[in-house]
Amino acid sequence: MPRSADGERALIGAMPAVFVLIWSTGFVVARYGMPHAPPLGFLSLRYLLSILAFALWIVLARAAWPRGAAQWGHLAAAGALMHAGYLGGVWMAVKAGIGAGTVALVVGLQPVLTAVWLSASGHAQAVGRRQWLGLGLGLSGLILVVSERLGLGEVTPTNMALALFALLAITAGTLYQKRFVAPCDVRTANAVQLAAALAITAPLAWLEAGAWQLHAELIGAMVWSVLVLTLGGSSLLYLLIQRGAATRVASLMYLVPPCTAVLAWLLFSEPLSWRVLVGLAVAAVGVALVVREPVRTRP
Repeated sequence: MPRSADGERALIGAMPAVFVLIWSTGFVVARYGMPHAPPLGFLSLRYLLSILAFALWIVLARAAWPRGAAQWGHLAAAGALMHAGYLGGVWMAVKAGIGAGTVALVVGLQPVLTAVWLSASGHAQAVGRRQWLGLGLGLSGLILVVSERLGLGEVTPTNMALALFALLAITAGTLYQKRFVAPCDVRTANAVQLAAALAITAPLAWLEAGAWQLHAELIGAMVWSVLVLTLGGSSLLYLLIQRGAATRVASLMYLVPPCTAVLAWLLFSEPLSWRVLVGLAVAAVGVALVVREPVRTRP
């Protein structure tokens, strides 16, 4: 019916914005969880609980597993980068004192770094003048925010190095998955990727210092991480891609750092000075220029 079709279109149209909001909460959840647990230990338990949840979902839905050892290997490699590397870097950076808004801005430059990599590797999607302008603006915005946070003692060489490691990991993981991973069921694919991340993170968790403190914030962070970020976020992204909205998701990803900065200001009183606001705006414009598709003219 027309009314039902209009409602479905409205729901699909709202999905990208909901996905960006969910993605933004990941950095906030790290701030809630990290005072009460070591980062790699927290992530190891998160991966384990997520695998169990996906396993139940897979059994109930009778979802198909990936075919072939090569596909399993590619999924494991992508999972090691996108989960163990990316999340490990972000959570360790937050544990080391960096703010949620700052680390979100650093890893939010992923589309810029991806575009530069594609250009440097001779890919057909070369970086044009508009993209290079966006790169310059994105880096300028990052420098503005980081310089402000340096004065406050928030940014240190250690936590910035961890944030940059997370940026490199998510960029490499995205490029690897796009290049080598064939389409498959998102539930079983996530289970394989999380298992690979757990195999890497759990042994490292035994080496890190820090005690667990049972706290309501820790429990809430874990529940949100498993049910909303891992299961909900992954499923929503899958639906968006299946319905042809992946481009809209990419174009909205540059809104994650400003959204995270506002949430961190409201929840943790992370400062939002004029320099930070200008830096976030400049970086958002820069990344938007990089990910925006060129306008096609009709023949």
